[in-house]
Amino acid sequence: MSGSSRRAAIIGGGVIGAASAYYLQRDGWDVTILERKSFGSGASHGNCGYVCPSHVMPLAEPGAVKSTLKAMFARNSPFSIKLRFDLGLWLWLWNFYRKCNERDMLAGGHALQGLLISSMTLFEELVANEPVDCDWEKKGLLYVYRDKARLDAYDKTNKLLAETYNEPAVKFSPDELAKFEPAVKEGMAGAWYYEHDAHLRSDRLMASWQRLLIDRGARIVENCEVLEVVRRGKSAVALRTTQDEVEADLFVVATGAWTPFLAKFLGCRIPIQPGKGYSITMPRPAICPAVPLIFPECRVAVTPFKSGYRLGSIMEFAGYDASLKPKRLQLLKDGAREYLREPYTEPIEEEWYGWRPMTYDSLPIIDRSPIMENVLIAAGHNMIGLSMSTGTGKLVAELAAGRPPHLDLKPFAVTRF
Repeated sequence: MSGSSRRAAIIGGGVIGAASAYYLQRDGWDVTILERKSFGSGASHGNCGYVCPSHVMPLAEPGAVKSTLKAMFARNSPFSIKLRFDLGLWLWLWNFYRKCNERDMLAGGHALQGLLISSMTLFEELVANEPVDCDWEKKGLLYVYRDKARLDAYDKTNKLLAETYNEPAVKFSPDELAKFEPAVKEGMAGAWYYEHDAHLRSDRLMASWQRLLIDRGARIVENCEVLEVVRRGKSAVALRTTQDEVEADLFVVATGAWTPFLAKFLGCRIPIQPGKGYSITMPRPAICPAVPLIFPECRVAVTPFKSGYRLGSIMEFAGYDASLKPKRLQLLKDGAREYLREPYTEPIEEEWYGWRPMTYDSLPIIDRSPIMENVLIAAGHNMIGLSMSTGTGKLVAELAAGRPPHLDLKPFAVTRF
């Protein structure tokens, strides 16, 4: 689709930038993607790959602060905050506390659900109609518990999800769990199963999307950092980068956890904090789970891909700390070992971390810059950016074309901060 008279420059080569490029190309835009590192190398690379309409509940919910504080001081906790003088972090935590109420939780859940359902439908269309090799499977998601009290405590959450969002889970007894997923050890209390969720291998999705976009005329510029937005009146006209100047008619900011560094150019507050997650990728074990698993008691996630096997989790608020901590990686192995017959295998193919773009209300930003009418922001997708990526990309294309969006955009407005 090169040669179009409409030029779009997308800042950010992660899953949100790729999805935005894909749907803009379908509308006839000539697309350039600018990525500060390599395409698909950030949080889009090594995540657990869940496409999960079941993840409808915001992190900010009643009781979240108490449970978070308890987790912070627990030994070998998967959650941590590096205490430091960082006004942005403390303001974020204060606003997170303010959002931990039932009214905001329910409203946020409804907004997330629309985007999650839209993205699931669009992902199914994508893998059915495009040459995308990403290990896509729709096998559901299984939450496994060792402790019966914690298993039964989820009854309340399941009732809320079923009655408010029509997203119920199936409860498995120990015998039913053993029959359904033989890779799980004996002695479990049971499980909850969301049968409509799917999963894919995110690094393979990004590689396929890169090939597809380039084949259709996209220009992808790697190792390119944006230094300045050149404005003319209420519009942006170009980006000055570490390589050259890029002119365009439309600009999309899809920079994930790095978006706050562009707040000055965008003319608005971007209260996103980097939530560091880890994963380990390896070959499939001989006794491999058939479906993706989450162990809520230790907050470890397991994804069996067709082409491999991944353990992932951890939420570390440590700023933009770029270290890969062996202790955190070991927590993934230790957690999986409590639940699985063969929790991991050798050789380790990749040990990875990425920064999730966390907003304090769990909702992404999908909106125009308040000072530049041709600059769109698509960032802050928290822990489920992959799950919401295709719906976000379609919304970006609709905003760019001036069409009525297929979802209500008010909950995602940047002016809410």
